[in-house]
Amino acid sequence: MKDVYDLLGRIFISILFLYEVLDTFFFYSNTKSTLSFYGITWGQDFILITGLICLTIGGILVLIGYYANIGAFLLLLYCLPYTIIVYSFWNDPIEKQQLSSLNFMKNLAICGGLLVLMANGSGKYSIRRLIHNLRLPE
Repeated sequence: MKDVYDLLGRIFISILFLYEVLDTFFFYSNTKSTLSFYGITWGQDFILITGLICLTIGGILVLIGYYANIGAFLLLLYCLPYTIIVYSFWNDPIEKQQLSSLNFMKNLAICGGLLVLMANGSGKYSIRRLIHNLRLPE
C-alpha cells in the first residue's frame, strides 16, 4: 500500500506545480506585474523563465518518478523563495496576517513533502523502477 501512496503523493504534488506552469505561461504579463508588486523589478523575464523551467522539469520528473529526488529539489528551489517572498506575513497588515501565515505554513508543508520525496525516492510505481527492471542481464 505504501507504493500506491507514493504514487498518489507524487501525482498530487506534480499537478500542483504543473498547474502553476500553465497559469504562469498563460498569464505571463500578470505574473510580471505581480513580481513588480512584490518589489522584484530586476530580471523579471529571467526569473520567470528560470522558474518555468524548474517547475516543468521538476514537475514531470516527480510525476513519472524518474530521478524524482532531482525533480523534488528543483521544485524546492522554486517553492522556498516563493513562500518567503509572497507569504511574508510578518510584513503584512494585521488583517492579512492570519491568511498569509496559513498560506506560509501550507507551503512549508509542501516543502516538507518534497524533502520526504527527496529522502525516500519515487517508490515502486515509477519509470525509474520500470527501466531498472527491463535491463537485460550482462
